[in-house]
Amino acid sequence: MDGIVGGDTWSRLIVTVGRGANGPAVKAAQVQLNRYGYGLAVDGDFGDGTDAKVKSFQSSKGLDADGIIGPDTWQALVTGSSGSNGGGTSTVLTHSQAAAIFNGAGIGWTSSGNCSNRNSTSCTSFDGLRRASADGAVALRRASNCALTITGGSETGHAGGTYSHWNGYKLDFSPTGCLSNYITGTFPRTGTRGDGAALYTAPSGNIYARESSHWDVTFLN
Repeated sequence: MDGIVGGDTWSRLIVTVGRGANGPAVKAAQVQLNRYGYGLAVDGDFGDGTDAKVKSFQSSKGLDADGIIGPDTWQALVTGSSGSNGGGTSTVLTHSQAAAIFNGAGIGWTSSGNCSNRNSTSCTSFDGLRRASADGAVALRRASNCALTITGGSETGHAGGTYSHWNGYKLDFSPTGCLSNYITGTFPRTGTRGDGAALYTAPSGNIYARESSHWDVTFLN
């Protein structure tokens, strides 16, 4: 007895729930899902609506989308990261891993060259993207309820620095009216970047820069 809630203790504390279940554990799951913008009624009834949202959340975290809230899904709901893929929010993803997360969240992406080669400036690549950045994009999609299209990832050709595209901290998004209105209406303007881009900063520390052709987003958390 060490008083530490580690993996073994956690797996014994959680209650696994799925379609057809009801009660406090389902309510707790619905509350957690709503933190990610799913908009569920917190009624303790694990019906079709909750099942669909659970599967969507699992896909966004790279988990098996089986609709069952077991230890891995609970961990992802509570902490925002999944332990089942060998790492947390600091994990570095491959292009295919990030693409799967974005597909699950309904986030699209484009490139002028219709390619994903990280070493080509005409491609949009997610190789080397931090898991925290992928999770941040999914959270933005849920919170804004806007259709998102990524126009730039970790490929070469962007500005350098520690918190750069190449190092997996940044994603570029098409500046739709929905997204622009959400960012400017939700986060305070905090300055102007050296290149003239207006800066908006979220409470999490994430920075939204309005460049001429896109939103340049730095995901710090």
